[in-house]
Amino acid sequence: MNVLHVIPSLNPQWGGPTDALINFVYHLQQSGIHAEVITTQEKGNAWVNLPLEKWVEYQKIPVCFFPCTFRFKAFSPSIRLYTWLKQNLSNYNLVHTHYLFSYPPTVAAALARQSHTPYVVSTIGQLAPWALAQSRRRKQVYSVLIERQNLHNAAAIHCTTPGEAQDVTNFGIQTPKLILPLGVNLLEGIPNPSQALKQHFNIPQDHLIILFLSRLHYVKRPDLLIKAIGQLSPHLPPSHLLLAGSGDPSYCRYLQSCIDTLGLRSRVTFTGFVSGSQKSLLLQGADLFVLPSFSENFGIAVAEALLAGLPVIITDGIQLSSDVQAAQAGLVIPSEIDPLRSALEKLLSSPDLRQTLGRNAQNLAKTKYHWPSITKNLIHAYQDILRGEFDGNYP
Repeated sequence: MNVLHVIPSLNPQWGGPTDALINFVYHLQQSGIHAEVITTQEKGNAWVNLPLEKWVEYQKIPVCFFPCTFRFKAFSPSIRLYTWLKQNLSNYNLVHTHYLFSYPPTVAAALARQSHTPYVVSTIGQLAPWALAQSRRRKQVYSVLIERQNLHNAAAIHCTTPGEAQDVTNFGIQTPKLILPLGVNLLEGIPNPSQALKQHFNIPQDHLIILFLSRLHYVKRPDLLIKAIGQLSPHLPPSHLLLAGSGDPSYCRYLQSCIDTLGLRSRVTFTGFVSGSQKSLLLQGADLFVLPSFSENFGIAVAEALLAGLPVIITDGIQLSSDVQAAQAGLVIPSEIDPLRSALEKLLSSPDLRQTLGRNAQNLAKTKYHWPSITKNLIHAYQDILRGEFDGNYP
């Protein structure tokens, strides 16, 4: 089986979608499936320095990067990528696209549709009401012209949660849904991670660490977290917030102004974008994890925090929140300041509750977000699609 995956970018700062794709392809290869990736590469990007239009090994998977004709947000048009697809699509049994409203996955699905090559579409939360409300007119036009046709004619729509599948159905798409969560990788153990983390960022050893690990973007609501911390009772144990991630400079300046206005400069640290061993240190050394997003189709950072044994505070707009509630692995709240402040005070004041929720969190992640099991189910779906037998696992 030869499978081609298509995504607009593998820039690590895209976060969850790029990590998920890399892991999908790596574990497919480990299972004997020939899987490759094509994507675009912005000229002069510092995060990767690899040749264009040649197969290279990138993070242990085969990738071919193509130059962008120009860049407009995530649209990423590439004439060279289109030409390559026209010439090489017939070499693949199946195409799997990742993302919507973006040139590379859209054109790959359209060409697969025209050549009668079966294809799977991962929507990555782009059909959630909040996501559709962003650049609404552009997405409406795009959908009428091509995206709805691609979705209607796909062999399957990959969704990470039942909630995401419902969003696809609500968009008017009756294509069979393949519900598969994303996975997380085990962390390499770090000796005395809490002590090491506090030493690294010069934080007093008696402070509890609140971790925010995601893009610094208004949809993730780091500003809400900052404001909630500014309202915490002074009688709680001392705490320190680590904001781990990168974002638009103007938005980061806004966050800094919030911190200064609330007098929290000594209690908040911006770590910048983190990966690898530094990311592991943050996850293992923190005391709790908070992500108050408006909307997340899955929330891979949440799953990583669960695997690290962190109790989590997340909003009901994060679609794996039902898993967290069912497993009693954290607190699920509305995306509002009062519930967030109350949840923070509850966990900061109770080490026993943090320990119980953290233990449940790790058990949940190990059993449900296990890459080999997820990949096995994906392969079964691919095989059913190629036999013409896939009818979905969502009503």
